[in-house]
Amino acid sequence: MGFSTINEHLIWINNLQSGAICLGLDRVKVVAERLCLLSKTCPVITVAGTNGKGSTVAGLETIYSCAGYKTGSFTSPFLFKHNEQVKLNGKNVDDHLFCQAFLAVKQALGEVLLTPFEFHTLAALWIFKQYPLDLIILEVGLGGRLDAVNIIDTDLAIVTSIDLDHIDWLGPDRESIGFEKAGIFRSGKPAIYGDLRPPHSLIEHAKSIHTPLYFQKKDFDYEKNQEDWAWHNQPIHYHHLPLTSLLLQNMSIVLMGITLLQKNLPVTDHALVEGLKQVTLPGRIQIVPGEITHIFDVSHNPAAIRLLKSQLKTLTPPKHSYAVFSMLADKDIDESINILKEDVDFWFVAPLAVKRAASEEKLKAAFEKAKIKCVCFFSTIEEAYLAALSKSVKDDRLLVLGSFHTVANAFAIFNARRC
Repeated sequence: MGFSTINEHLIWINNLQSGAICLGLDRVKVVAERLCLLSKTCPVITVAGTNGKGSTVAGLETIYSCAGYKTGSFTSPFLFKHNEQVKLNGKNVDDHLFCQAFLAVKQALGEVLLTPFEFHTLAALWIFKQYPLDLIILEVGLGGRLDAVNIIDTDLAIVTSIDLDHIDWLGPDRESIGFEKAGIFRSGKPAIYGDLRPPHSLIEHAKSIHTPLYFQKKDFDYEKNQEDWAWHNQPIHYHHLPLTSLLLQNMSIVLMGITLLQKNLPVTDHALVEGLKQVTLPGRIQIVPGEITHIFDVSHNPAAIRLLKSQLKTLTPPKHSYAVFSMLADKDIDESINILKEDVDFWFVAPLAVKRAASEEKLKAAFEKAKIKCVCFFSTIEEAYLAALSKSVKDDRLLVLGSFHTVANAFAIFNARRC
């Protein structure tokens, strides 16, 4: 297995345990111990949640970088290229360093069988160990309690939001999902909950292990104005903050996180404002204006799509609204398309070219159930996007949504046509 290129490594890794999801910390801890990855050399922030994790990580990373700190971040899934998963000081790690990390993890495996996500998590931690970092930010892949990143004891836990997703692994309701996500909390270490409906299970778990828990609207809050926004947590008040392309609910969580770590990682007002000016993240209700307005959004569950719908209401109504859409088979496709039923005039749909993709038959059944007749099916997302583009005219709106894969495939064509 002497691989020399990043693609050779990735093909081998993605075939581990047939790419299956297999939650649990025992396997990954064994290999982490062999690689001496469990001892921390700097503060760690762990971010879990149904939606908003990526934006929260991006906000933290950008502001701390503007404050002069050396940062490392691990996120998933990636949108365009594997290198996006691990960043040093906001920059994607290069192929050479990834190959070194993959080789190190592979040599430490012995008899242990890891999933692809566990392998990538250990590779990220190995990379971080090679550099004198001031802060590491880890995004949970699935749930929290049994997710591979939870082998690291966090200094600040963030749960951005909780809604129904991954119910086959996390449980059938918000209470069971809340308990799983609260598994990243640590005794005596602060935690933040970001949306307005904290599950009882999450609150009780924090109490049981003596985790100080801070809530949006109760312990900190924000207010959007026409040209800026404000944030407060007694006795701290920030006024005239620059608006960002990312949701302010998530940026509010970021400011609370920075406030809680201010003693060990002080951030000036100037760095905070500069970070908010610079922060961006592709594919998160990303609006690209033009004769045809494009909106790229990786929303892949009903909660995220409801959020997209609420944002659409704030925009100028288009002449026609078209959607390029696909989802993974384990997602709630029925509810997702019903939410946008009245906001889309015509749908362009295709199955994704990945193992967990919803088949064309499953997608067709969902649209038939929703009684949506203005829909056309294609073999690939690329074909669906080009068909939608050919139908669109000036002042139309073209949505691309349903999965990271949907956005990545369509955006590649969009970008190529702009060059």
